[in-house]
Parts: sequence; structure tokens; C-alpha cells
Amino acid sequence: QVDLVESGGGSVQTGGSLRLSCAASGYSDSTFCMGWFRQALGKERGAVAHMDADGTTTYAESVKGRFTISKDNAENTLYLMMNSLKPEDTAMYYCAAEYPPTYDGNWCARVLYNYFGQGTRVTVSS
Repeated sequence: QVDLVESGGGSVQTGGSLRLSCAASGYSDSTFCMGWFRQALGKERGAVAHMDADGTTTYAESVKGRFTISKDNAENTLYLMMNSLKPEDTAMYYCAAEYPPTYDGNWCARVLYNYFGQGTRVTVSS
């Protein structure tokens, strides 16, 4: 059982920044996929960014160059630094994990995530 707890959401104006955090627990090693997803009102949940166990990162086209995913294994925490925020980034953001790993924590953009946190809301006003 992997527990994921997000924090850091809030309300900002266009062009602002936020850093989301995800505290993870309940696993024996950190060799698995983690990622961030988001769901806007009336839309399906979609992937924002992934981090493989080897540090490889992938991003949705809509956030490339603005968002950065990172991980502190010592603190068991996943981050999402969001810069140059736009109104279309408004959504509930979810931390996710695929555990146990299918591909030793690699190919994270292709795996089926089976753990999600409760979400943290991000609102960007124009």
C-alpha cells in the first residue's frame, strides 16, 4: 500500500508560480514510477509529468518548458515546480505511483498508475 499526500496548491495570477509536493510512504524501495496528473472541471484526468527511477523525465506538451518534476529520495517526496502559469493550468493536481513497478521504474509515460493521492487544487486567474 503506497500512500501519497499532495500539498502546495493554491490560487495565483497568470504568470505566477507554485510548487507542489507529494509525500510518499508505504513502500520498501524507491525504484518505481511516479508522476503528476491533473483534471480540470468537466475534463478527463491527464498526465502532466513523469519521473523514471533513473531520473528520466517526460512532460505533456502543454507544460514543457514551464513545469519541472523532481524527486528527493531521501525525503520520499516528489515535486512539481510550475512556472509561467496560465488559466488553462487550473485543475486538481494528483500525485501518482505505479507500484509494484512493471519495468523496474522505467517507461513511466507508458505504465498504468495504480496509486493516486487525494489531490491539491490549483487555480490560475487572468
